[in-house]
Amino acid sequence: MKRLAIVALAALLVAGGALAQAPKRIERAADLPRFTYQVEGQLEAIVRDPRLFSALAKRAYDDTSSVLATHDIAEAATRRSLLGLLQAIDLLEGRWDDALARAAQVRELQEKPADKLLSGITARAIANAAKRTGSAGTPAWRAEVGRLVAEELARMPWDVVRNDVLGMKAGLETAGEAGALGRVREVLQPVATRTGAISSDLLPALVGARYSLAYILPLKDTLLASVGGYVAANKTDKPDIWKARDVALPAGMNLKPVTIVVWDSGTDAPIFKDRWATAPDGSQAFIAFDRQGLPSTSPLKPIPGELRARLPQLQGRSKGLSDLTSNVDSPEATEVKLLLSNLAPAQYKPVIEELRLTSGYQHGTHVAGIAMAGNPYARLANARIDFGHTLLPDPCPTPELLARDVRNLGAYADFIRKTGARVVNMSWGGNVRGYEVALEQCGIGKDIAERKALARRDFDNYRHALVKALESLPDVLFVVSAGNSGNDPTFNEGYPSGIVLPNVVAVGAVDKAGDEAPFTSYGPTVLLHANGYQVESYVPGGGRLAISGTSMSAPQVTNLAAKMLAIKPQLKPQELVSIMRSTAERTADGRRTLIHPARALAAVGFQP
Repeated sequence: MKRLAIVALAALLVAGGALAQAPKRIERAADLPRFTYQVEGQLEAIVRDPRLFSALAKRAYDDTSSVLATHDIAEAATRRSLLGLLQAIDLLEGRWDDALARAAQVRELQEKPADKLLSGITARAIANAAKRTGSAGTPAWRAEVGRLVAEELARMPWDVVRNDVLGMKAGLETAGEAGALGRVREVLQPVATRTGAISSDLLPALVGARYSLAYILPLKDTLLASVGGYVAANKTDKPDIWKARDVALPAGMNLKPVTIVVWDSGTDAPIFKDRWATAPDGSQAFIAFDRQGLPSTSPLKPIPGELRARLPQLQGRSKGLSDLTSNVDSPEATEVKLLLSNLAPAQYKPVIEELRLTSGYQHGTHVAGIAMAGNPYARLANARIDFGHTLLPDPCPTPELLARDVRNLGAYADFIRKTGARVVNMSWGGNVRGYEVALEQCGIGKDIAERKALARRDFDNYRHALVKALESLPDVLFVVSAGNSGNDPTFNEGYPSGIVLPNVVAVGAVDKAGDEAPFTSYGPTVLLHANGYQVESYVPGGGRLAISGTSMSAPQVTNLAAKMLAIKPQLKPQELVSIMRSTAERTADGRRTLIHPARALAAVGFQP
């Protein structure tokens, strides 16, 4: 009996210890532990030197392993990201079996069909080829990597992995050393020079650069041959489910005009001609604030004077990137492929910032074109915000700038109210971790704890003001993009996509066949899905371009809501969403609610 009592007591002590060590539940990304890594000298030297990199990588590996072991992280995407960092370091350190085990863990956590198939394909090939040939970096190893990738791809259903594989191909075609090291030189190095350290928020970019130098660039031609061969063997396109579902309202019907506010980077007025909503004085309905939070008179994101003459070339580069994504062999695709893969170090910053500037310049017009299509009763109002395009924040966060931005949210709400708008499209957003990273890049806050506190304060103030603005317009439906980071906006506290209000609906992206887009975010606030993959629409000047993103799926829902309101103006935001959901097609996997415009319009009484 005494022995049994001792055993029982020991069991209780063990159980008590286990309870004491239970993993901490993490419900928000901002609550994950963050770490600081002291660095000396040039980060590029660390990336290029295996010995220097190994010492830094070990600290990051131990910290990341500890987080996974001691925390129960609610979101699978974050667990995948942390495991992926460990997998990359395992490969870089030559721990082939550990890398394969990590790849299996990441794959097990994948949620999208294509990701379940493709996850870790290159990592597995690198590790298995090294095990079979005895080392990495030899011609025999490269050949075996290519063979393994080609062999695995050949077994995959093209219609499921098509978009992801085309994205892989485009990424390889534009890969180059300057691109691999550009972020290290232009974004991470200024932080390290100023503080002698970088945070765990920035460290993955350093690991990614090392991984590119060690594996992706040496294997570029090999991987392109394998991926390109698979693409060439599967030239079929996907079916387009949207053409049969779409409905264009005919002109001349006794329908009510509906004002749509595109709250975005600005729209090119001449494209929409007489379809503008007007202010009380008869002018085009317009409001704008610049990056400093000051009033602006520019209807589009301003292009600096020295770049205006080159705008056709810059827009051509946007077309080239779009063509690469679609596997279209065009002069623009060839030009941008050669440009990005052969950049000199000094070219990285200006070229990337010009691409980002052009993207922001085009964004609002592209969104507006989707929102207004097929609806002669839609009237457009332009609420412009200024997207940043620089690699480092410009301007840096300040209390004065935050105060102006918060005040401006009230001005935007007043503008929406005065236009009489019923639908507002918001294809933009932010999250609290973004605030922390900006503070680190700007050298604000003495350490992680202070940056975390400052970011939480500023984020909460802005988000509260945004929620207040949206709540003040209960009869307006705010259609927002889910985000392109492939995660849950509620876990990441994203705005506006993570905001829960009866007049807010977040939209995820699928392709023309209704398959989940590789980039789309998802979660409990993402109630509808629409085409957001290579969607063609207007860009400033009147040209047309295919662009991907949840920025493109959101205005599909805006478009449908405005058509429904033209037919039945008394519908409230909750009713609009309810009808769109009840007439949508829910996929068998439960992940997608595909809008069906024809059914939704029929449900509100439209008869073609």
